[in-house]
Amino acid sequence: MRIRATVAAVTGALALSAFVAPAAQAADAPSARSEFSATSADASAGAAATLNVTFSDMKVNKGKAVVVGASAVVAVPVTYSVTHEASLDTSAANFASGPLIYKGSSVTSPSNMIISDDPGTCTAASTTVLNCTATIHVRPADGDLANVDAGAWTAGGLAITKGGDTKTQGGLGGLQVQRASKLTVNAAPEPVKKGKTLTVTGRLTRANWDTNKYSGYATQPVKLQFRKKDSSTYTTLKTVKTDSYGNLKTTTTATVDGYYRYSFAGTATTPSVNATADYVDVQ
Repeated sequence: MRIRATVAAVTGALALSAFVAPAAQAADAPSARSEFSATSADASAGAAATLNVTFSDMKVNKGKAVVVGASAVVAVPVTYSVTHEASLDTSAANFASGPLIYKGSSVTSPSNMIISDDPGTCTAASTTVLNCTATIHVRPADGDLANVDAGAWTAGGLAITKGGDTKTQGGLGGLQVQRASKLTVNAAPEPVKKGKTLTVTGRLTRANWDTNKYSGYATQPVKLQFRKKDSSTYTTLKTVKTDSYGNLKTTTTATVDGYYRYSFAGTATTPSVNATADYVDVQ
C-alpha cells in the first residue's frame, strides 16, 4: 500500500495505523504481510501510548542525493536501526517499523512527507537492537512532489505495535531531493576547416514536477569543454549562461579533431550533468 502524507493530512504528531492484515487473514493468505499507513495523532487516540523505541543510524539512498525525474518511479533504499526494550515483542505479528522523508522544519508539521510503502525487514542484532532495510518509493507522476519540494529534506522513522502503541521520530539526518537534469550539445558545421568558426548549441533542462515534463533551466552557467581526439582530459573553453528557455549558444575556433561538450556543475535543487560529447572532424 502506497503512502503519502502531506501537511493537509497531518494535523498533529504522525502515528502508524493499525495493521492491515490481521492474523485471521494471514491464515488464509500465507504470503500476507503487515502494511501500514500514516494518520494523525487524533486518529490513534484511546488506549494507544508512545512506543519506547529509538531510531538511529538511518541512511537514505546510501548517503547520495535522491534524484527524481519527471514521471518515473524512483526506489530509494534505506537502512536503519531500532533500539527497543528487551520485553517488546518485535515479531512481524506484533511490531512494524519504517522510514520516511519529510520537507520542513518538523516531522509533526511537514510541508510534504513520503513514507515507505511497506514496513522494513528487520533482523535482531541483540535482544534490544534491530537492524532494518526498507524502500521508499517516490512517484512524481502521482503527485508526490511539486517543484517547490526540491532541496533539503530530513529523514525520520515510524513504528507501531499490534496494540496501537506508536512512535514517530524525526531529525535522523538530512538529504537532498533533486530535479533530474538533462543537457545536450551540437557543434556545427561538421566537418569544419581548421581556423574556421564552430557554432555550439545545446539545452539544459530539468524535471518539472508540476507538469511531469522536462523544462528549460534558465540563466544557469554552463561550461563549454573540449578534449582532443586522443586525449581523455577536457579543457574548459568558456562559460555560457542559458537563456530563459534553457538554450545555449556560443562560438569557438576549430583547431584540431576532438570532442565538444557542455558541462553543468549543478545546484542544491538540480544535479550536475555532462552532455554526450559531439565529435568534430577538423580538415
